[in-house]
Amino acid sequence: MNITLYDLSVWVLPLVIAITFHEAAHGFVAHRLGDDTAYNLGRVSFNPIRHIDPFGTLIVPALLFMSHAPFLFGYARPVPVNFRALRNPRIGMVLVALAGPATNIALALVAAVGFHGVGLLPENAAQWTADNLKNALLINVILAVFNMLPIPPLDGGRVAVGLLPRALALPLSRLEPFGMLILIGLLILLPLAGSQLGLNLDVISAILRNLTGYVLAVILFVTGNT
Repeated sequence: MNITLYDLSVWVLPLVIAITFHEAAHGFVAHRLGDDTAYNLGRVSFNPIRHIDPFGTLIVPALLFMSHAPFLFGYARPVPVNFRALRNPRIGMVLVALAGPATNIALALVAAVGFHGVGLLPENAAQWTADNLKNALLINVILAVFNMLPIPPLDGGRVAVGLLPRALALPLSRLEPFGMLILIGLLILLPLAGSQLGLNLDVISAILRNLTGYVLAVILFVTGNT
């Protein structure tokens, strides 16, 4: 597989921006709601180096991409949040968790609106800008949808823990240490096992692809790109 400098320039930039804004948003909202943990550690920042995890942000997505995995995913360094320090811990946890995906949707909307200005640019710049905007739209929607899976430590898992009755929230919260293993099992190991048995067990990826498609369609419609 030949990856050119052009490919890197139109994929890495939107990916880094999406991850950086996502993580910074968590820290910013936590800071506004009473927890200064991330702020004091310098994680309320648009410096991507503070958020990138070499393994989760670079190696995992690259390996999945090169192995033609059915769905790409990765992760950044989690922003530390002391939920007990929030003024309203239960609702605060939900708002902090939602901040990341909401920021990705906002970036996707900005990228979609940006398509309308591409025609004003010189031809070479227009193509490069259009590819960056297209990838920014796709990456941000995928990040938002993927992170809203109701599995801790993903944002959707923390939203579910904050909103569910205590009897359901506690067992779900206890899955957090095993969350990444569960995801790897559902997204990679289960489909591989299914392929060996002649079964299509790639259910989660199919759900994510469908949801991503719906969200993309809505954003393109709202921004007048249909």
